[in-house]
Amino acid sequence: MNLRRLLVGLLVFAGLLVAGWLTYRPDRALRAATSAVAEMICAKTFVSGLDPQTTFAETMERPGVRRLRAMMRYRVEPDMRYVDASLLGLHASRATYHDGLGCVSTQGQKPPYVPHTDVAALRAALPPPTLPEFATAAVVEPSDPALKAALDHAFEEPASPPFRRTKAVVVVKDGRLIAERYAANIGVDTPLIGFSMTKTVTNALLGIMTRQGRLSPAIPAPVAEWREANDPRHDITIEQLMRMTSGLALDETNSGFDASSQMNIHRDMAAFVVNAPLMAPPGQRWAYSSASTQILARIIRDAAGGPEQTIEFAWRELFGPLGMRSATLQFDGSGTLQGFANMLASARDWSKLGLLYLGDGVVGGQRILPEGWVAMSAAATLDTDYGAGLWTNRSQHIHAQGRARAGIPRDAFFAFGLLGQRIVIMPSQRMVVVRLGDSIDPDGDIKGVARLVREVIAATETPATAAK
Repeated sequence: MNLRRLLVGLLVFAGLLVAGWLTYRPDRALRAATSAVAEMICAKTFVSGLDPQTTFAETMERPGVRRLRAMMRYRVEPDMRYVDASLLGLHASRATYHDGLGCVSTQGQKPPYVPHTDVAALRAALPPPTLPEFATAAVVEPSDPALKAALDHAFEEPASPPFRRTKAVVVVKDGRLIAERYAANIGVDTPLIGFSMTKTVTNALLGIMTRQGRLSPAIPAPVAEWREANDPRHDITIEQLMRMTSGLALDETNSGFDASSQMNIHRDMAAFVVNAPLMAPPGQRWAYSSASTQILARIIRDAAGGPEQTIEFAWRELFGPLGMRSATLQFDGSGTLQGFANMLASARDWSKLGLLYLGDGVVGGQRILPEGWVAMSAAATLDTDYGAGLWTNRSQHIHAQGRARAGIPRDAFFAFGLLGQRIVIMPSQRMVVVRLGDSIDPDGDIKGVARLVREVIAATETPATAAK
């Protein structure tokens, strides 16, 4: 009898183990980790030109992969231009560099689709930028001692972790670059990864398509998998995806088990996440979700006409007019833009994106984004401090109030990315401040960014504005 009970207990335990494995798929979480490491080393090595050893060391300090440091292995093949990463040889991932297109992951047996676009030729054929040039090629050193001190503070490091690792700071006031600084081995033309600041690029592409009449935030999202009228996801709008209020079960936890983590191991990221069920009525619940933005990326691809047309559209309508010559979009294995993250651009070029929003969507007298688009994008969603592809101080949320108390103006809004990537847009100051780096501080060194903004504002205030 005892033996029978033991066998039954073992069978039940084994069944629970199998059910847990099938439900949570830890193998997928581990593959998501190796994929992220391979992609990061690939992009920073072959696009940014940074040292892979340093990149690996900094990457493995991040939450989510830190515990895997002892097991993680990587290999860079400079001639073949790819990077492999694995956990002691298991759960291997590969990312391969392609000229002008960054790094693409190999997922499954089918090779990734790489857009057939000569980006260098496309870039060379563009007309001169609409946005006036705001600096010479040389690094712009601040002439004001207070402004210099602000940059000094931005690059200070604490004696012990978490380290800030500021890589670049750019300050643009009244359309003129007045101060910038870079870490060692980084210059004015070095493309740096923006992580989720790419969501603001996706916002801009959607805005342009809206101005052209191709799309509208108000329409139901044109997703083939939701086309049936009786599908409860049928009425999810583009704006609800932009605001992350779709109600889909796509909450981002960065655990490795959430859809935003696991979509990275799928050849077609959007095809994986569009199958998520509803967990709340659309428009009534907010949850941060990179997966929602990736659905928007596929909508952009389809509206443009395909992967190649997406690249041409982005350069012709956005990067070209802004003069963002260093911009590098990256794609998934199906040829869809990674619209949620991972675009690279120089700090100066990221500031040009900020100037587009500072100018209410107009640069050099040319309207790029439709009238009212910036205000809509910077308006808070529900009771959060998130807008639509931008974070915002135009909110009563505790985080917005805290940033305002720290010295970031109440009218400011932001492109935010992992590890402290920031484009701070301040209409009341006629200013854009960019901070890029690899901070592993849990809040992305927001205190350091707030100090930078506060000190830059103080250094550039005129007596008239200071008296207000």
